[in-house]
Amino acid sequence: MPAKTTHANRPPTQEQMVERIMAAVVEHRLPPGTRLVEDRLAQVFGVNRARVRPVLARLAHEGIVTLHPNRGAAISEPTAEQAREVFELRRLLEPAIVQTLAARTDRAVERRLEAHLKREAEAAARDDHRALIRLTGEFHLLLAELAGNQLMLRMLRELETLTSLVIYLYESPNTPACRGDDHVEIAAAIARGDGARAARLMLAHLNEVEEGLDMAPPPEAAFDLAEALAG
Repeated sequence: MPAKTTHANRPPTQEQMVERIMAAVVEHRLPPGTRLVEDRLAQVFGVNRARVRPVLARLAHEGIVTLHPNRGAAISEPTAEQAREVFELRRLLEPAIVQTLAARTDRAVERRLEAHLKREAEAAARDDHRALIRLTGEFHLLLAELAGNQLMLRMLRELETLTSLVIYLYESPNTPACRGDDHVEIAAAIARGDGARAARLMLAHLNEVEEGLDMAPPPEAAFDLAEALAG
């Protein structure tokens, strides 16, 4: 039975439930392969099962969740081949994003990038691994947002979450997915309007992340679903 809620604690919307699950994936709080039982999710979110089902269907459409006949839903476990496909698509998409952004950059764009890089540096300085994982991923999404192409942003949002699953599976969760100094150099090239250099740096950056992957499957880890989705 779903938990009772008050006016000050309204049940989350479908969008909010999707965002909380995706955030838990990005921050490595929901491991690949985790079963998402409808009853348990309904209890965690304080809603009924009917409201959980479209959330799972949407996440399945985006590749974040896999629906197993007669076994329910689980966080997707990308294969090594699927991991390569994710990076292949990112290598096509993200150099184009930074080239577009470099051609139209202005002081407002520079300030947004500077503010974000400052938050990355602060998270690294205080050794806040969870925040650093989130922020390094958000840097790529910020580039797409500032470039102004909503379709690219939507595609990259899905790819970024899939990349988090790949990183969880094939790289130590204690190692940041992105090097902060790479981001600084990319932002500097954008600020100078040097789209060609920004694209080269982005391509090298993505290659470096992919080359750091170890395709051996990780050991299973125990966790609590309610704690993972606490937000």
